[in-house]
Amino acid sequence: MPVEVRLLKVGMTMTEGSVEEWFIADGDQVQKGEMLYRLETEKVNMDVDAEADGTVKHLVSAGTELGPGDVIGFIFAPDETIPDVLPTPTPLPGEEPVEEKKAPQPAAAAARAPAPKRAAGRRPAASPAARRLAAELDVDLADVEGTGPRGRITEGDVTVHAAEAKPEPQPRRRQPSSPAARRLAGELGVDIDSVEGTGPGGRVTRDDVERAAEAAESQPAATPMRGMRRTIAERMYASLQNTAQLTMEMEVDMDDAVKLRTQLVAEWESEGVRPSYTDIIIIAAAKALTKHPRMHATLADDAIQHHGAVHMGMAVALEEGLVVPVIRDADSKDLKTIATESRELAERARNGALGLDDMTGGTFTVTSLGMYGVDTFTPILNTPEAGILGVGRIYDGVAWHGDTPAPRKFLRLSLTWDHRVLDGAPAAEFLAEVRSYLEAPFRLLV
Repeated sequence: MPVEVRLLKVGMTMTEGSVEEWFIADGDQVQKGEMLYRLETEKVNMDVDAEADGTVKHLVSAGTELGPGDVIGFIFAPDETIPDVLPTPTPLPGEEPVEEKKAPQPAAAAARAPAPKRAAGRRPAASPAARRLAAELDVDLADVEGTGPRGRITEGDVTVHAAEAKPEPQPRRRQPSSPAARRLAGELGVDIDSVEGTGPGGRVTRDDVERAAEAAESQPAATPMRGMRRTIAERMYASLQNTAQLTMEMEVDMDDAVKLRTQLVAEWESEGVRPSYTDIIIIAAAKALTKHPRMHATLADDAIQHHGAVHMGMAVALEEGLVVPVIRDADSKDLKTIATESRELAERARNGALGLDDMTGGTFTVTSLGMYGVDTFTPILNTPEAGILGVGRIYDGVAWHGDTPAPRKFLRLSLTWDHRVLDGAPAAEFLAEVRSYLEAPFRLLV
């Protein structure tokens, strides 16, 4: 029997995922331990290795959303014959067996069968993404045939059903045009029948084709929203919709913190440790949270839950979106440890090597745009956390000692908090506590 390839479950909270990319093409050979596919979930992406040698047969295409544990393909041993009808996946505990599925065929060669009949009142199995799309397109899932593992309805099934339900479009009238205009349209990839002709009798000319090509080039390309970008969009929108967010700003004299960092960079250079200003702010915020428990809380089920240890989220910007790995027990670690862990987490994030446990359990988040020259901004809560601290750039300023000006280094902190959990006064007290640590940074080392 072939080895079943299942969608890997990572973490206890994973409810769905997809094959972002197959590294081994359908029908190609794979060796045990070789990268087989890339898993994409709402929190983390990771490469999954093959568990056996043999021939790979895909059961689902890249981008299909499935549940953890769903069979996505098979690996046939070198001495096994690959049948036209793929084996029935072994059901997981509590699941019912399903009919065998045929090996994937070219789309043009296979006619789509009518939707299977279901028992009255039985809810069709469908991915969350398919249910969202069905609601948007006003599609009844009971009428849709599921082509995913165990008959699960995918986004593609909903899209195909919606397209088939539309009336057949009427053939367009062929536009009169010159042979030269048609040749040019073919070269430029322009649908000449969609071009408005300005010649005699509405005839399409070469100039008309050139104008249509230029207009098409000026249109911005549409990029489908999926994967991490879609998850970020959904979470940020939900955060703003479901919380009472307010933001306050506070200026911080960073002159002593700048001097301290300069000294520590030189002191720890031989150890390869280079603390950043964000590291200093992370440890300052962690210490402040222990003194202001109302900020270090979460609203859940109409009750405010106060946290113990500080698990500090640190936002890391990637090309495909923002991820927030967590430094655990940040309130009990020294600055050198914070600097070391934050660098390791950031490197793993950029290399796509974060695990789900690295990105869950945070109780507060620090995010910085100072490296981009931003002074202040409005960070959005990383729910269910009640607070997030935004860090701006360090800039030159002046402090007055009586009538005497003195040049100093400053930055602005932007605190967003959930007004359902605490009011403005305790939020301001917390922010002032962070400022006091940064303006007397020796306190961070004791």
